[in-house]
Amino acid sequence: MAAFEHTDGFKIIQQWMTDKGIAPFKFQIETWKKFGNGYSGMVVAPTGFGKTFSVFLALVSDFLNHPEQYRKGLKMIWITPLRSLSKDIAKAMQEAIDEIGLDWTVGVRNGDTDPKVRQQQVKKMPEILVVTPESLHLLLAQKNNETFFRDMKCVAVDEWHELLGSKRGVMVELAISQLRKYVPKIKIWGITATIGNLDEAMEVLIPYDNKKTKITAKEHKKIDILPVFPDEIEILPWAGHLGNKLADKVVPIILESKSTIVFTNTRSQSEMWYQLLLDAHPDFAGQIAIHHSSIDAHLRIWIEENLSSGKLKAVVSTSSLDLGIDFKPVDTVIQVGSAKGVARFLQRAGRSGHSPFETSRIYCVPTHSLELIEVSALKEAVKQKVVEPREPQVLCFDVLVQFLMTLAVGDGFYPDELYERIKKVYAFQEILDEEWKAILEFLTIGGSVLKSYEEFHKIVIMEDGLYKVTSRKIAMLHRMNMGVIVSDAMLKVKFISGGYIGMIEEYFISKLKKEEKFILAGRTLEVVIIKDMTVYVRAAKGRALVPSYLGGRLPLSTNLGHFLREKLSHALNPKASEKELKFLHPLLINQEKNSHIPKEGEFLVEMIKNREGYHLFMYPFEGRLVHEVMAALVAYRISKLAPISFSMAMNDYGFELFSDKEIPLNEDNLQQILTRDNLMNDVIASINSAEMARRKFRDIAVISGMVIQNYAGQQRSNKSLQSSAGLIFKVLEDHDSSHFLIKQAYTEVFNMQLQEQRLVEAFKRIEKSEIILKHSRSFTPLSFPIKVDSLRQTLSSEGLDARIKRMLKLSNINDLL
Repeated sequence: MAAFEHTDGFKIIQQWMTDKGIAPFKFQIETWKKFGNGYSGMVVAPTGFGKTFSVFLALVSDFLNHPEQYRKGLKMIWITPLRSLSKDIAKAMQEAIDEIGLDWTVGVRNGDTDPKVRQQQVKKMPEILVVTPESLHLLLAQKNNETFFRDMKCVAVDEWHELLGSKRGVMVELAISQLRKYVPKIKIWGITATIGNLDEAMEVLIPYDNKKTKITAKEHKKIDILPVFPDEIEILPWAGHLGNKLADKVVPIILESKSTIVFTNTRSQSEMWYQLLLDAHPDFAGQIAIHHSSIDAHLRIWIEENLSSGKLKAVVSTSSLDLGIDFKPVDTVIQVGSAKGVARFLQRAGRSGHSPFETSRIYCVPTHSLELIEVSALKEAVKQKVVEPREPQVLCFDVLVQFLMTLAVGDGFYPDELYERIKKVYAFQEILDEEWKAILEFLTIGGSVLKSYEEFHKIVIMEDGLYKVTSRKIAMLHRMNMGVIVSDAMLKVKFISGGYIGMIEEYFISKLKKEEKFILAGRTLEVVIIKDMTVYVRAAKGRALVPSYLGGRLPLSTNLGHFLREKLSHALNPKASEKELKFLHPLLINQEKNSHIPKEGEFLVEMIKNREGYHLFMYPFEGRLVHEVMAALVAYRISKLAPISFSMAMNDYGFELFSDKEIPLNEDNLQQILTRDNLMNDVIASINSAEMARRKFRDIAVISGMVIQNYAGQQRSNKSLQSSAGLIFKVLEDHDSSHFLIKQAYTEVFNMQLQEQRLVEAFKRIEKSEIILKHSRSFTPLSFPIKVDSLRQTLSSEGLDARIKRMLKLSNINDLL
């Protein structure tokens, strides 16, 4: 280390930092040293500790030490998951470069970059280019793109934990494999927050024989986790209704802070909380803003700039502000509802107190009382430093097909040479020769089934064996449709007088009638007309619907589920520090008195008979997605005992099966219903896996280019996409059921939708547990929120309120106390 500290590069950087009143951390110095010695690697450090400068200044230091080894042009590609991060990162880098005295330029290239700037970059690349995965792939689709990259020294991947485990991560893996073709000795560096599988994360990013190292900061971020308690405990809780009551408690927190981010889990929840805060404190008008991915990009940029400068008192946000933008004035974070995972919670907490030596303050606002147990569980997980892993995706053939098209649109590829490189990419290490052959056939002639359709003949094999796209139309459509984020069709929202507001999902807006009102970007709007995938609106007043977005709810993570069960196990005998459990004591006493609180090694089943009919509740605490599958499985197994039909409901804690007939379940046959024997066969029998695969295939078809989503000037509707993809799925199922994209659709259903691995582990745990069956005549604190959630799907808010009041009355709640 001492020898390194005497290099010119280190001295210059150290002087620059001294002038700014800061000193480098040990992990930063270690990164600069390893980089200079030819290493690739991964930097692991908490938010706000200068992870960006650890890798970026490593390049600067190496250049200052060995300028003769560097040529003009692009020296580093910096990949970031969000466009909104790019501008902030580039600005910080450019300031450092200018102050150090280099004549380098930092450029940004993404969907928001002006076309003129992009053209200038193609003619003369900046020294450092900040891109998203999609923008990098678009560069690889350019003709003669090798000239951009051949003198590069490093590719850095920021927030790697955020990309790992997604198809965008696979895009990064493939792009790096291509950059290695141009620059075999290119250094690959990842930057990540703590996750549960750091070694695997590095292996996914750098599966090559580079010299590599993992550098972990010894420093730890201090976090204050502060629950916000309601004035009184509700004995029967339900999700969502505490907002009105707790908004009054959130207002003083915002007023006492310099600047606050209020995190919600869904876009609809952010719209609702923005209104709640304005209603609770009208003086917030002009001082608070709302930020989520459906709001106009220009407005989002304005919000980010004003949050950075401290002009905004608070921003209500979704995960759109989760990642690394440095908002120094933010000293407080408020999490509305459960964060659903330890990693996400830590990421959000780190948005406050952004400098290394400040304490991050995060207030947890429950949407119903039981979420206070999750706060206690989160505290325990943070204390034990248990963070979820991010499982890498493998054999994503749709992404590979898109990548091959990208290369063919650019300079083309030779399949034998490319195959050898693809097999080294982590995601495709298990690819089979016949799968590769099928992919090439699919891209050139549409495969055995689609060969009669000319639109699937995309790549031409040239005389020298080069695979290339020669059609300008095919190339243009490919560039317009690149990317792996396939959302439900979004409609633009514009004022009838002009002026763009944002985007709304097709499925929500299709339910609205003319002149019905809805809320977007904090504004009350009235639908005038829907035309050409655009909703024309006018400003309105009065009651309005908050848009709901498909797939908006996050499932409970495995780790948090484990700590939740642990906390519940000793909930009636909490430790002195567990204020949350003490506060919940009346509710927990009610649960124990009328049913049972499951201890470690127990599995609770409740059967409730009331005027409505027969209710069966089970509580695995495994998250909504797993419970959806378990509910279908249990219903199927019960139906084999007696012909009976059910309606189903679930939340993150458990699920309900409801019938108007008596449910033939007792202590003798419960073990049979909950057995692990024949598990996946029964799951397949209990669900329509073909229908689930057909729906999953829509995304795969769009990513692989089988179905075109965007044409010049227009976007196809969700219904049209589903119809086209469904037709192709049926043809392939009938005539080529082993097609690689059909196999992928079923694999994704089992791994992601059915959560096969987590489901099997849950049944292993249940198998070892003592099953506790309890009968009750009224809803319990654990069952009530599941029942209310099921009603929310079918009733208006007024109808739901009336129904809840009747249910509370039926429960004889005063008698329970």
